[in-house]
Amino acid sequence: MFQAINNYVSRSIQLTADELEYFNGILEYKTVPKKTMLLQAGDVCNFELYVNKGCIREYYIDSKGMEITLQFAVEDWWMSDITSFQDQTPSNMYIETLEDCELLILSRSVKEKLLLQVPKFERMFRLMIQRHLSVVQNRLVKTISYTAMEKYLEFIKRYPTIPQRVPQHYIASYLGISPEFLSKLRTRLLKK
Repeated sequence: MFQAINNYVSRSIQLTADELEYFNGILEYKTVPKKTMLLQAGDVCNFELYVNKGCIREYYIDSKGMEITLQFAVEDWWMSDITSFQDQTPSNMYIETLEDCELLILSRSVKEKLLLQVPKFERMFRLMIQRHLSVVQNRLVKTISYTAMEKYLEFIKRYPTIPQRVPQHYIASYLGISPEFLSKLRTRLLKK
């Protein structure tokens, strides 16, 4: 149950056996069925979760009532509403499971205890946030400067398993295009 997250942690920091045992002991393991809302807009996000198995998406609803997908998380990825979690303010986001999931969860209070007990985790979480910021910046540049086809090709290159796991309208929402236009792009690619 902890092998994948322990491998994730070991890519950033080295822990003693006691530190690793402590970390594993404070994680809450949870199985969650498909289509479960983990966070609703208006609620305060009190978790950071690691996806051991499954697929999750984070989205918001725009002023026209459209769902806009911000990110997906699959195995070996983390998910949270960072702003709501950090500032303890109501979220604007929704986080929903797209598949049956196995999750390892850190609540805000447990994470604070972890950082006090094992300060090495400050480094791991800092590196994680830096990688996340880099991904967000790159996505912003591509959203502004890439054509729809370039965005789709970049998406399937970066996230090769997601197109087989999630409905196409969620991918279209992530790319900022209509599902019909995504279908045309996919048809064009199949003809090449």
